[in-house]
Amino acid sequence: MTNTYPATLGVLLAGGLARRMGGGDKPMREIGGRSILARVIARIAPQCDGLVLNANGDPARFASFGLPVIADDVADFPGPLAGILAGLEWTAANRPDVTWMLSVAGDCPFLPRDLVSRLHHARSAENAQLAVASSAGQSHPVVGLWDVALRHELRHGLVNEDIRKVGRWTSRYGLATVEWPTDPIDPFFNANTMDDIAEAERLALLDDKA
Repeated sequence: MTNTYPATLGVLLAGGLARRMGGGDKPMREIGGRSILARVIARIAPQCDGLVLNANGDPARFASFGLPVIADDVADFPGPLAGILAGLEWTAANRPDVTWMLSVAGDCPFLPRDLVSRLHHARSAENAQLAVASSAGQSHPVVGLWDVALRHELRHGLVNEDIRKVGRWTSRYGLATVEWPTDPIDPFFNANTMDDIAEAERLALLDDKA
């Protein structure tokens, strides 16, 4: 099936350390017999024109997924904006045919199957430069649609202005926010703690039946 929105590259943000789980890579934790990252890829790959993984450290640990692995290159800044910047710059250098990039958290196993289409529709309808997801009245700025042309402005904000919060950056631009329902599953549920992993196991049973 041909997508009805512009070509969009997906960047999976997997750079964070799972300190509340005792360290390691959260996306590599398994729920329902599959890694969280495998579930993210399964949801996002059909919606995008290629995927890359943003992660720091040894890229070999993700080799089994067969995706390009790109690291942050902004010194002393391990936050998600650095990963988004890495994705934007990789897209510009390697996929000049693509002008839009989707970023998603690598620890959200139940992402919507209509994520990219709804973000693009809202962005176009509102003539916005960016679009982010929301559920239960809470914005999820890491799950967003980015114009690749904004990469230079983002680098300037990170390096010269020390902007670290995604919301502070997006407030500068026309921003469309798209709300998703949370019944039966919040599609932006993320696994931060071991208790979350237990809840994710329960949700995975519902999700796998859907």
